[in-house]
Amino acid sequence: MPILPLPQFEADLAEQQAKDKAVYDRLEVPKTLVVRFGFMKLIGEFPFDSQAKPGCGSKIVVKTHRGTEMGEMLTSTCPNSGCSKSVSRNEMLTYIERSGGKDYPFFTSGRALRVATGEDMDAQAKIEQSKHKMKLRARTIAARHLPDARIVEIEPLLGGERFIVHYTSEDRLDTRAMGDELAEAFGNRVDVHHVGARDEARLTADYEKCGQYCCCKNFLKVLKPVSMRSAKVQKATLDPMKISGRCGRLMCCLRYEDATYTELKKNLPHRKTRVGTPHGDGMVVDTQILTQLALVLLDDGERVAVPIEELAEPVLAKAPPLEERMKAGSRDKPRERNDRGGDRGGDRGGDRRRDARTRDEAKDRPDRAGRPKRSENQDAGDGIETDTGEALASDGTTQTPGKKKKRRRKRRKPTGDGSAPNAGGGTDASERPSGTDGNTRPPRPEGEAPSEGGPTKKKRRRRRKRKPGGGEGGADASGSTPPPSD
Repeated sequence: MPILPLPQFEADLAEQQAKDKAVYDRLEVPKTLVVRFGFMKLIGEFPFDSQAKPGCGSKIVVKTHRGTEMGEMLTSTCPNSGCSKSVSRNEMLTYIERSGGKDYPFFTSGRALRVATGEDMDAQAKIEQSKHKMKLRARTIAARHLPDARIVEIEPLLGGERFIVHYTSEDRLDTRAMGDELAEAFGNRVDVHHVGARDEARLTADYEKCGQYCCCKNFLKVLKPVSMRSAKVQKATLDPMKISGRCGRLMCCLRYEDATYTELKKNLPHRKTRVGTPHGDGMVVDTQILTQLALVLLDDGERVAVPIEELAEPVLAKAPPLEERMKAGSRDKPRERNDRGGDRGGDRGGDRRRDARTRDEAKDRPDRAGRPKRSENQDAGDGIETDTGEALASDGTTQTPGKKKKRRRKRRKPTGDGSAPNAGGGTDASERPSGTDGNTRPPRPEGEAPSEGGPTKKKRRRRRKRKPGGGEGGADASGSTPPPSD
């Protein structure tokens, strides 16, 4: 049974065609076209002098700085732009400025020739079919000349002006010999172009692990380096399989999402910060950027996740001592104690109190000889402590409790007869046996006049170091100066 078109469908189709024709007649011929061309997805704005009115996505034959090739129209920079897929000229220039500025691959040297015809489409399809054999032949030639180079893609142009060979390697190589043999094999001019790992992924990759088309092949035109800091902020784990893209480098999406993470991170409190929560005071242990949550260790040992909107100032500026928390039923174990008996990094107040009690107990204990220790109220001399706490001196006067006096040895100047009594009023220095002690002065030879202040300790030390009779003006072991020789 043949299928005949219904009259109603024919009427609807004719009405829709009439509306489309009316809209097309109102459109103006664009003066310039924005076209994407080449395997590297280059962008160019070229003048257009035809009477045709192409739309977004149309195939355009353009004359670029490389030759005649097939391109895809992105938008028309004329008043016709206004649909959901087209952009105005100002929007295009703003996008270029934000996407790299001078580094953006934007070209204006060229022109749009015509809207691609059926013959142009067939010729482009024939080139695409023969490209695989040309790539295998180019790889064979490159293996003989440059074993370290690897041919990624071959790009023949529609007009046949040249072949563009894209290769990758760790370092830039001298490709003149390989280029000459490739030109002889293909019978045309060959341009050898070195690409990096990211550009290689742009040429060969398709979809990423997120399920979307690769950003470098879809819309990113300037591939800026990505820092490891961005990966540490955005990813909970630094697994290379999760943060690396098809090129083996850090994913490009880490760069344009970094601003959002940086802004969200400013709202989070720092770790080890004391905060107040609806469950009580505690210390921030960890934070999450996207969920805006803070993991807080409460004073009673419980861990809770609190939104940052519910955080407030703590009621207690400092956590209570460990003993009180243990009495309150804390599940925390006592911290390790260091060699000095205190908590490692904990509260030092308990240590100081224990040290004070130890000192008080040491005062009450007797010394090694079994004698009770002297009170601080007693004098360093023969004072006796009374019941009232006052110290009774040897002359009968009372002394109020105060700081302990230090016993100092007083030095007296030598008397007129050359004797130097000690501070305690004992024997003279002349009656003591001579020796090398710093407090004992050696005997003075007979007939020698006593010096005013006597030799100082520094001079006596120098005289002991000198040898007897050594050098001019030297001193012997007794400390006297030898008489001058005749």
